Amino acid sequence: MASTVPQIVAFYGYIQVLVPVANGTEPMEAVITIDILRRAGAVVTVASVEKQLCVNMHNGLDIVADSLISDCANTIFDLIALPGGLPGGAATLRDCAILESMVKRQDAEGRLYAAICAAPALALGSWGLLKDKKVMTIYLVRQIHRSDEKLGFCQATCYPYFTDQLCAATADESRVVRDGNVVTSRGPGTTMEFSMALVEQLFGKEKAIELSKALALPSNHEDEFSIAETNPINWTSDTCPKILLPIANGIEAMEAIMMIDVLRWAEAETFVVSIEDTLEVKSSQNVILVADMLLDDALTKHSYDLIVLPGKNATTFPKTCNAFLDSGELANRVLIDGCLITGTGLGTSLEFSLAIVRKLLGPKKVLELAKALFFLRPLGFHEFV
Repeated sequence: MASTVPQIVAFYGYIQVLVPVANGTEPMEAVITIDILRRAGAVVTVASVEKQLCVNMHNGLDIVADSLISDCANTIFDLIALPGGLPGGAATLRDCAILESMVKRQDAEGRLYAAICAAPALALGSWGLLKDKKVMTIYLVRQIHRSDEKLGFCQATCYPYFTDQLCAATADESRVVRDGNVVTSRGPGTTMEFSMALVEQLFGKEKAIELSKALALPSNHEDEFSIAETNPINWTSDTCPKILLPIANGIEAMEAIMMIDVLRWAEAETFVVSIEDTLEVKSSQNVILVADMLLDDALTKHSYDLIVLPGKNATTFPKTCNAFLDSGELANRVLIDGCLITGTGLGTSLEFSLAIVRKLLGPKKVLELAKALFFLRPLGFHEFV
């Protein structure tokens, strides 16, 4: 993680964050950022840059924003964080005049702004916010303000395809780059690191470490890992797998989003089903997801190759491990036992989702998908595939 100046840290008051979304926004990049920042204690406003609150994100997932961007134009935010996404997505954010004005004001007043995937190039780059400029670092300690300025090239990163559009920024291949009041990152597979970097900027390093442990994130995202498997059986078939993914009020949106997004990227037929009386479901961190159908309709219309359920020899979030009779496998981040697959917690959701792809669609598809999502191949990835 590259950084050229000390972090920006706010020690008092409520931290206000804006995450704008549009049709075509990459759901992992938006929802993981929203979820993690809310867990850290930030007041996060999800703002639609479309004409309506309901936004159709990439891979067909709908979420309901908190407000329209026009309603946020005069609000002061400690951070504005832009997700990517194509088609549309980052380009729609770029073309939103209200958002452009807000982020330019954010920069001029030395407050934090961030972007991931295509957004650093398509939005920040096109707005001239990554050019050679004075970068101001602001320290807020006990309401005593001090600012330092430096002149130099802004370092930034983005999805590799858009590197040549960073517009005078010094391109960096790190997974997350911090330069002054700008934080940029590479893609869906780096979103948890990106979000934790924002937590560190806003709340300090101790808070970021505390939250990383609570979510079971790896201490180093390039550590070796492997997927444990007992009682191996073949899951693959000649037809496109049909997957039922039930959601309910109080769900962990990060887990659901990563599974939905990864499985749809892999071209598995994934049905998001509400077990509530309505299609709209509110997650534990107040992200409103919109299901494809209600449970009764889902059960009468299709049969499914996979439904995720708890069961035998399993790994799970540490606080719930006493619910399992056999705790011998709890050290594994992801465990496959016959036709059952389980994961330790929120921080293992991407590995968990890719493990499902491996079982249903094979190792070649996993490698293609891991590269597309910028989930870097760890040292032990050969064991995973």
